[in-house]
Amino acid sequence: MNNILVTGANGQLGSEIKKISKNYNKYTFFFKDLPELDICDFSRMKNFILLNDIKIVINCAAYTKVDKSEKEISKAENVNSKAVINIVNILEEINGKLIHISTDYVFDGDKKFPYFEDDQTNPKGIYGKTKLRGEKAVINCSIDAIVIRTSWLYSEFRENFVKTIIKLANNKTMIDVVGDQYGSPTNASNLAKVCLDIIDNNKNISKHGKIYHYSNEGAVSWAEFADYIIKKLKFTCNVNSIKTKDYPTLAYRPKYSVLNTEKIKNDFKISIPNWKYSLNKHLKQLNL
Repeated sequence: MNNILVTGANGQLGSEIKKISKNYNKYTFFFKDLPELDICDFSRMKNFILLNDIKIVINCAAYTKVDKSEKEISKAENVNSKAVINIVNILEEINGKLIHISTDYVFDGDKKFPYFEDDQTNPKGIYGKTKLRGEKAVINCSIDAIVIRTSWLYSEFRENFVKTIIKLANNKTMIDVVGDQYGSPTNASNLAKVCLDIIDNNKNISKHGKIYHYSNEGAVSWAEFADYIIKKLKFTCNVNSIKTKDYPTLAYRPKYSVLNTEKIKNDFKISIPNWKYSLNKHLKQLNL
């Protein structure tokens, strides 16, 4: 049996995987999220995995509230780190497979060019630190498992930057957006397909390594990203590019967190679309 458990199923990536799962009909998918299945509860997780003969887990679950993580440290630690250790320990017992989703926040953002998988990690905030501890559990495990770091995720599901900008542009003539933080937007539907294709096309998913980067191609600032969305949708709203110091946040934000994606392209023979191409497709589907 090819049974796949997708955790964090109601989030952006989990929802996108669910949407395309019908195209992978040799697998039986189980999509779970809170309160139905708590990945922090070792006993419930183990019982569920054994009872349903789960062979593969795609862990999309995370505590992603970057600023709240600075105050809700134990919550971030439980979901982003301890729960991952639980999943790894259970899968080691049954020799299962794991794709674990991580983040660009494991880097400090001090580089001036794209981060490679083996670059020094140095998270500055609680979110990044807890995600890094989760990564280490996967990297050091004995099973066939990989970590995929991604950045600036958006989709038609849940709240995200694209939805926020559209909402603001609908109601304002001018919005302030940070213009000195750079990254790569990622369409969650692209990443969802990559996750399932990696499983479908590779008997051993970690034969070339355990850490990968995936984002859409190209780098952009938040202000440029917002401006592109607004112009593409022909809103009359203008974007005022501001400095990070003018928009204080509880948690540190990386100044530059563009990810080098050559490894995932080469190892799994995939192509990655440019962020503008993927965003254009996404905006068309919204039918605004």
